[in-house]
Parts: sequence; C-alpha cells; structure tokens
Amino acid sequence: MSLLADLLRPDPAALAAAFVVDLAIGDPVYRAHPIRLMGASLTWFETVLRRIGFDGYGGGIALFVLLALLWSSVCVGLLAAASAVSFRAGWIVHAAVLYTMLALGDLLHHVWRIEAAARSADVGRARTAVAQLVGRDTDRMDAGACRRAAVESLSENLTDGFVSPVFWYVLLGLPGIVLFKIVSTMDSMVGYKTPRYLRFGWCGARLDDVMNFLPARMTWLLISLIAFVMPGMSGRKAWRVGLEQHAILLGPNSGWSEAATAGAIQRRIVGPIWLRGTMVTDVWIGDPGDPPLSAAEDVRRAMVLTISAGLAVASLAAAIAWVRP
Repeated sequence: MSLLADLLRPDPAALAAAFVVDLAIGDPVYRAHPIRLMGASLTWFETVLRRIGFDGYGGGIALFVLLALLWSSVCVGLLAAASAVSFRAGWIVHAAVLYTMLALGDLLHHVWRIEAAARSADVGRARTAVAQLVGRDTDRMDAGACRRAAVESLSENLTDGFVSPVFWYVLLGLPGIVLFKIVSTMDSMVGYKTPRYLRFGWCGARLDDVMNFLPARMTWLLISLIAFVMPGMSGRKAWRVGLEQHAILLGPNSGWSEAATAGAIQRRIVGPIWLRGTMVTDVWIGDPGDPPLSAAEDVRRAMVLTISAGLAVASLAAAIAWVRP
C-alpha cells in the first residue's frame, strides 16, 4: 500500500519528463486517449441520469461524483497493477497519465500551424486551423485576425491547459490532476447556459471556476514577472492590463492570462468577433496606445512568453514536489 501511495504523490522527475515530452510531440490523437474516454463516459452517464429524471442540479452533481469515482478508481487500478510488476513500471504509468493530462505542447504546435499558414499567405488554411480552436465565424478573418485568435486561445489555455493541472497535481498528486481534468471536461461538454444545460451543467461550470481561480491569478503574476526580464516585453503593462482588463472577458478566470499577455507583448488582441453572421463584440484587450496584434513577430513573442511561463511553472512545481515531505 505504501508503494501505491508513493506512486500517487507528485513526482518531480515524472513532471519533468511529462513536460518535455508534451512540448516535444504534443498530445497525439487516438481513440483510447484518456480524455476522449473521459468524455465518452460523461456522455454515457448523462444519458442514464437524464433517463431516470436526474436532469437538474442534482443530476449535474451526481455526474461529477460518478466521474470522480470512476476515473479515480481507474487511475488507482492502473498504478496498482503496474506497481505489482515493479516500481519502475508504476512510475512509467504515473508519468504517462500525467503527460496525457497536459495540453501546452499541442496548443503551441497548433498555433504554429496557424502562423505558418498566415506567413505563407494561405489565409484559407489559417482560418481552417483557427476554427479548430475557437467557436466563431472565420470567413471574415484576415491573417492578422487569425493571429489574434491564435494568441488569444494560447494565452487563455495557458491557465486551464497547463498551470491549473500542474497546480492541482502538486497539491493533490495524480488524483488531483485527474480530478481537475474531470471538471474541465464537464465544463467543456455540459457547462453551457442553455435551457438544456443551465441547471445540469451548473456543477461542472462552477467547479471549473473554483479550480481555476488561484491558478489564473498566479498566471497573471507569472506573466508579469517574466515580461519584466524578457526583451521587447513589458512587465509593467502585463501587470496593469491584467489587473484592469481581466473582467472585460467572460468568466472570472480566463481574462487574467489573456489581458496579461496582451500587455506583456505590447499588442492589442481580440477585436471584432462574428458569430453566425452577427458581430458579437468589437472589444480590444491591451494598452490603448499599443497597435493590434497582426505580425509574425507578435505571435513569436507570445509563444516565447508562453513557453517561458510553462517552463517556470514546471520548474517551480518540480521543486515543490522535491522538498515536500
């Protein structure tokens, strides 16, 4: 039992390995990917709960409990089976599960594909790639708008795709990061303010807000600190724009990293957004005196900032895991 308990704890070497592999190759898409399986189990549980009349707040809470029990058991079961072979086998399973829960590398690779298309003047290919990241009309986007959407998605997902999972991993070990991904999957699949999901999806949406609350603000602080020492960036603007403009964007958390990134790279992002033929916003995020993000160099700086933030978070988390009793 002590061996299994040790394998469930945060492991600095496993985190370092998962981070390096994630940056190097991203997250391959395959049918049995844990997050896809998690989504499939959510759909199955939702169908059953609605069939028996649990389609309100209680059903959403029951959905979370069922998913947490299922995937915590799967996680413990995999580690127990592997550790019965050897500690090394258990460690490999631990690192593999951890790797599948990180999404920074895949996002960076996708943003680079958008940039490569924009740089080669293939706006159609850039729009197609952007449509895989954001739920908005892309047919009106020029190369600059595609780049802004890419950086917007990159900066937003720095929090919930990397900083938050690592935060909960360091705090609660492997069960913590699995729990976070359950909540994140619930938010993305049922956390909508529609008649069908307003009550059923409430639990997932609120838990997602809670679990991202501290990491979002930590990301703002981290981006500001990094921008203070990076050439061509502004830590002062990252701090101020993040503090002043984070609430412009929807939700209590996503605006912190987006606004901080805009300030750090000294470019305005977001701009006009169209949905089903109607402009839903024309708000800009960033210092009013800065130009809109539009050039390849702007995307490069955003990617350097994101990689630097990811490296800093992984290093700090590994150090904490190392010294923890």
